[in-house]
Amino acid sequence: MALMERLLSLVFGGGRNVLAETVEVFRENAENGADRQSALHTATLEQFGKEFRVVRRGWFDRLMDAVNRLPRPALALGTLGLFVSAMVDPIWFAARMQGIALVPEPLWWLLGAIVSFYFGARHQAKGQEFRRELAQTVSRVPDVVENLRQLEDMAEPGTIDNATPRDSNPALEDWRRAAA
Repeated sequence: MALMERLLSLVFGGGRNVLAETVEVFRENAENGADRQSALHTATLEQFGKEFRVVRRGWFDRLMDAVNRLPRPALALGTLGLFVSAMVDPIWFAARMQGIALVPEPLWWLLGAIVSFYFGARHQAKGQEFRRELAQTVSRVPDVVENLRQLEDMAEPGTIDNATPRDSNPALEDWRRAAA
């Protein structure tokens, strides 16, 4: 019996479970792993709870949050407004774009730096490409003005005689004669 007791105390000796400790080297103890997962989950939920806790803020903080939300929608809606104004009144739009063409180069660089800082990593090449395309568009303004003059001349009363058909349509003329 003493031999058996010594053997068992060697394997499970001193209140320890040597066999279980050896197995845990190769495989995680499921109960201890579940305890760790539970502790991690609880800590995560506490962190989120602290982040999203309602904090009473003053009117200035709320005002600054509102102001910080304005630039993106303002730029997007402003750009759409430019497209609409270009279609509604091209001459007015072209005059404004001529004014923009007079803005000095350093001011464009400053504006580009501010916008790129606010919106993230923007490349200077995009800004220069935009300016080049803008100059090309403004250079087409005289053609647009001439086309508009021609359209206005065509739209004047008395220039188009609606009573005379432009093309003769024999089938339509036969039908009119038959109907009369």
